[in-house]
Amino acid sequence: MATGHSRKETTKCFGERCFVADDGLWSRLYGRPYLLLVLSPLFWAGNTVASRLAVGEVSPMALTTYRWSGVLLLLTLFARRSVLADWPAMRARLPYMLAMGALGFTIFNAFYYIAAHFTSAVNIGIIQGALPGLVFVFAYLIVGTRAGMGQLAGMATTLVGVGVIAIKGDLSTLASLDFNAGDLMMLGACVVYALYTVLLPRRPKISGLSFFAGLSVAALLTSLPFLAAEIAMGQYVAPTAFGWALVAYCAVFPSVVSQVFFVRGVELVGPGRAGVFINLIPVFGSILAVLVLGESFRLYHAAALALVLGGIFWAEWSKRGEAG
Repeated sequence: MATGHSRKETTKCFGERCFVADDGLWSRLYGRPYLLLVLSPLFWAGNTVASRLAVGEVSPMALTTYRWSGVLLLLTLFARRSVLADWPAMRARLPYMLAMGALGFTIFNAFYYIAAHFTSAVNIGIIQGALPGLVFVFAYLIVGTRAGMGQLAGMATTLVGVGVIAIKGDLSTLASLDFNAGDLMMLGACVVYALYTVLLPRRPKISGLSFFAGLSVAALLTSLPFLAAEIAMGQYVAPTAFGWALVAYCAVFPSVVSQVFFVRGVELVGPGRAGVFINLIPVFGSILAVLVLGESFRLYHAAALALVLGGIFWAEWSKRGEAG
């Protein structure tokens, strides 16, 4: 005689992609790609707000090191088997793994968190919109990937939007070269992450979970010298209680949950449709900065955001048109 309640299963389809899911709460969430693809950039944008809230609560390199320590604690729960199975392939590419972890996770986040000491979360969120344009530049320089005129025009428009942020909508800034150090550091962070993105296709043939775990270990190891330098310069700020809460948020949501949700969204609807949702990061970043931090949203912010998002959509539209 059967006991308990049997779980109902349903088949869901998105375009040509179908899968079977039961009716449990987690399965219902995991079967909603558009919800997952909206939550991912929301949590990533939350990292922008967290970087500003962390000022005075935990120093930048302490936040970076403790963040990736937390990520590794989480990964030990569900990545051990995957890493053990893929270890031979990972061991053969350790220099690459170390360099990628340093670029995409350590240096990027170090620039990101230091920039938050000098500029607003609104600026940080919008400047991240420069990433697609910078990826195009490095893809051309490193692997010779060519872009059509529409894509180049769209990416140029995006970079103009970032320029509007850098000069705060005031052309006189160009004459005095009085740029905000935080804006320039955030642009540097985007340059680093664009380079990381272009080098990703060269990764070893292992599971995504093993690759993420390997980069997390590399991020922790490569962050330690920077943390030691921060301590030596007297810039170390031990996390307060609120600082630890920020570390926990950064370790769980932008680092792990967003990655899992985005990968699942790509699995369900494909990379082309999923990639558009990344453009929500500067939008969510601006909204959260105003709602949570009470930052002002000025006319030049609106103009920059319109240029950044318009440039991205222009490039995407041109790319699809040329592919068709």
